[in-house]
Amino acid sequence: MNNFFGMLARMRYINRWGLMRNTITENIAEHSLDVAVIAHALAVIGNTYFGKNLNAEHIAMLGIMHDTTEIITGDLPTPIKYYAPEIRDAYKKVEHTAANQLLRELPEEMRPEYEKILLEDEGTAWRYVKAADKLSAYIKCVEERKMGNEDFSKAEKTLYQYVKDMNMEELDYFIEHFLPAYHMTLDEIN
Repeated sequence: MNNFFGMLARMRYINRWGLMRNTITENIAEHSLDVAVIAHALAVIGNTYFGKNLNAEHIAMLGIMHDTTEIITGDLPTPIKYYAPEIRDAYKKVEHTAANQLLRELPEEMRPEYEKILLEDEGTAWRYVKAADKLSAYIKCVEERKMGNEDFSKAEKTLYQYVKDMNMEELDYFIEHFLPAYHMTLDEIN
């Protein structure tokens, strides 16, 4: 049986922000699309304005697949995941096991291509995905606050500071040139 893609289709059933009251629910499929779009944009910004030589399409694919292990593990809320080093380290092992389980759902001949995507390393490409992941979470907080949901206020501040502290010129560019539109209504954008 080749269940890999059937498993990926279940990303839409895993909701994020489980400890927060949400005005608009968000699942990992929706979030992964946001991360992929932002990660791709960050890579294009790096190539266009800062002389980088990044593979934007590969980075986008990493963004699409960055939370696939949560199909198996569920979305463990950040305050729990990082509560203690022992929990963080144990969860990393669980994620690695889940990634390998997903890979076993592919034909053996296809696995090497997906190993490059699912078995996370700490390379440059993943830095862009991490930045996009945090920026996407920040944008979710902005959207929730705009809907009057103050439950996301502290997370919004924390995530914004995290993004700024990443010291990525591509992130700074995105924040300056593209982030303001996320604070606008549709009428204001048009």
